[in-house]
Amino acid sequence: MRTCAASCIPLLSQQNIDGSNFFNRSWKEFKVGFNDSRGNYWLGNELLHRLTDKNLNRYKLRFDLQARNLSWYYAEYSMFEVHNEASNYKLRVSGYSGNVGDALWSLDGMMFTTYDRDNDPWSDPSYENNCAVRNAGGFWYGGCAHAAVNVVRDRGDNFRWWAASTGNTLLKSSRMWLMC
Repeated sequence: MRTCAASCIPLLSQQNIDGSNFFNRSWKEFKVGFNDSRGNYWLGNELLHRLTDKNLNRYKLRFDLQARNLSWYYAEYSMFEVHNEASNYKLRVSGYSGNVGDALWSLDGMMFTTYDRDNDPWSDPSYENNCAVRNAGGFWYGGCAHAAVNVVRDRGDNFRWWAASTGNTLLKSSRMWLMC
């Protein structure tokens, strides 16, 4: 297995500037990626899969999170892998370190969900049993969202990072990085 070169540059994979409705996108859009002129950004699930394939590279995942009180926090995961589209971009993640708590602990093994492709196990008929419909944003969901970085502020699970050890951190912005 090859590993990342020591001199590699971190790769921005997601950026949510303000918790707007920007991430309420289709499966096809999340597959190829998207951005806007304000800085909101999603790299694309297909590229995330190709970059994190266990046979090619081994990346860490890092979140830089700005709370609404303007404090900065981070969460880093020593193992991050996104499987192919046939597996609905199943997430493999483990090895937390950081100062905001582990909000991805329940998402290891979850498949990606969008409003038009429900792959989460959550059940609530008022939202079509779909976390992406409830939160207005695609992501890996379990029992809706602890790591609610692609959701609309003040909707569903809110734009937040929730961990049992630290509680609820309401977000102003979020960034997700692939790190070597």
